[in-house]
Amino acid sequence: PDDAIHRGLDRQTERDIARKNNFFCNYQPLTREQVQAEVDNVLQFSEYTEPMQDMLRAALQANATYVVSSAHPRIVNGKPTKNPRYLQDRPDLATPELRYIAMRSMQLYRGLPAKAPVYTPVAAVLSGRRNNPPDKKKGIRSLAVYNPIHYQELPELFMDYICSLTGKSPSTTGAGSEGALTKGPFNALLPIHDLNAALTSMILTGLGGYSTAAGYVGSFREVGHDISFLVPELWCRLSARERDPQFLIGEGMLEKLEDYEFGGQKVLASRLGYRITSRFVRHFFGRMFDNPDKVFDEAILRPETQDPEGYADGIHHITEAQQRVARMYFEDGSYELAVPPLQAVLSVMAEGHWNGKSIEDPEVRDMFRRETMLGSDWYQARLDAKRRADTRLWQRHREYLQQFLQRSTHSDVAQRLELEKRIAQADRRLEFFQTDAYLQRIHGTVGADPALVPEISEPSTSQRQGQEVPTG
Repeated sequence: PDDAIHRGLDRQTERDIARKNNFFCNYQPLTREQVQAEVDNVLQFSEYTEPMQDMLRAALQANATYVVSSAHPRIVNGKPTKNPRYLQDRPDLATPELRYIAMRSMQLYRGLPAKAPVYTPVAAVLSGRRNNPPDKKKGIRSLAVYNPIHYQELPELFMDYICSLTGKSPSTTGAGSEGALTKGPFNALLPIHDLNAALTSMILTGLGGYSTAAGYVGSFREVGHDISFLVPELWCRLSARERDPQFLIGEGMLEKLEDYEFGGQKVLASRLGYRITSRFVRHFFGRMFDNPDKVFDEAILRPETQDPEGYADGIHHITEAQQRVARMYFEDGSYELAVPPLQAVLSVMAEGHWNGKSIEDPEVRDMFRRETMLGSDWYQARLDAKRRADTRLWQRHREYLQQFLQRSTHSDVAQRLELEKRIAQADRRLEFFQTDAYLQRIHGTVGADPALVPEISEPSTSQRQGQEVPTG
């Protein structure tokens, strides 16, 4: 709740903190004297929302030892910490009527019967970027080279995903490649397995690789999380056609960034993909603002105009980090586990080319097309791996049921649960997995990573336990 330090600005946080049974972290415990001073400052106190005012007054009346205010983070080294936190109840559980209204509205709009399921598929993915400005005194290089909304085709997008580059944030230990995919405690698997699945998913769904800026846009424009909060409000006002990157490019609402020379060095600005233009701002942000051009001016849309040197160095910083991270994938063997399109991306990141081809080469771009992937050997291998995974899972199901059925002490339960029928169901499912119909059914899905479901003869569960599995 970063903005809650400003009284009355974050109404949701003030409403949450004013209720009982909260769990707080990094909030200052205010004494009775401090609360009294807060209440006595009439102008300042009036800025709070009503729930927070009522809670602070109630704390005084109850002669509470201490209380927490949304505007008072814990004091650390003489300054308010920038990391106050509290556990928030899920809004859809705290106010279920809002979700009910939303679901009923969709049913009415779609003309669905009252008991029909309401499907809400993911229709957009917009990644967030934490961008910091340059700070030469501290040796921090810029990441603030993106304008409010960028679109990247999959090769460039996955360069960013692989690198997981983030700017300096009060919530992190420092700037650098430290996204969630790079943190061992969050995921015991090698990141390449997640990247393989993510790429397969994005190729299948055709979702555009959009991203939004947080922190800074350019060296001098601080935006905090304002754009991150604003863009979802905009995106839900766009039709599916208007969200289509090809439509936006064709209408001049997205402009492609090209490589250029600065200070005698080539700046790989094309890695940033496309960015929104003033035409996009006028056409779409006009649905939210009377004068959108005043909100998103030239300095915001073209960050290089703020600080050409910092902008160029920021792109160098990004490409150098991409090269460093990509080489790690070669060193730990992850490259060999990557699907071919990602092998091409990793090679370009690390060496500048893949088999002598640049990232712009038509052969490389073709690897990211849906039709190409669906007809590829590596995608078929993912489907085969999924079949192996499903087969092994249902073999374990069957073996467990068979073992349970053999126990004389469990005969009554086995009869009541109709385990014989369940075993027969497992047999039918196992037979189905070996048919072409099964492969047709999962065609167009993510499948499974072959490296995680190897083609080896594994001992069954009962064999590991030294038991014989009845056949027939």
